[in-house]
Amino acid sequence: MIQEGEKIPDVTLKATNMTDVTTQQLFGGKKVVLFAVPGAFTPTCSEQHLPGYIEKAGEIKAKGVDDIVCVSVNDAFVMGAWGKERGAGEAVTMIADGNGALAKALGLDFDGSGIGFGVRSQRYAAIVEDGVVTKLAVEEPMKFDVSSADAILAVL
Repeated sequence: MIQEGEKIPDVTLKATNMTDVTTQQLFGGKKVVLFAVPGAFTPTCSEQHLPGYIEKAGEIKAKGVDDIVCVSVNDAFVMGAWGKERGAGEAVTMIADGNGALAKALGLDFDGSGIGFGVRSQRYAAIVEDGVVTKLAVEEPMKFDVSSADAILAVL
C-alpha cells in the first residue's frame, strides 16, 4: 500500500467525457484532496461520502486545495451520471478508474467478488501535494470515519 511521502504512480484514468487524464495531470504542481469510494450509487458513498465533499468544497478549497477528486472503479459514464445526480458540479472532479488501475497501483484495491462487485477500491482519502501523498486515511472495511470531508478538513 502506498505510504505518506510516496509519489502517486503514473496511471491513466478517464474523465467523465471519456478523455484520458493522467495522475500527473491530476496531481502535478497542485494540492489535491483525493478520495476513493467502492462504488458510485452505493449507499454510504452516495448518502455520505460524496455529499460531504460537495458540501465542504468551499471550506476545503479555502485551505489552499486546488481540486477535490473523487475516484471509483466505475466507468466514466457512471461517474458522470453519479456526479450529475448528486450535484458535484465544479465542487468535485469525478474520475473513473474503470479497470482499477489506480486502486491496484496504490495497493488499495480489494476483491469484492463475494458481493458481486469484482475488484474495487478501498474507501480512503488522501492529501496529495505535487503528486506526493502527504496524508493518507484508509478506512477499515465497512467503516466511514477517517476519510470523510470533515476528517480531511480537520487535518488540512
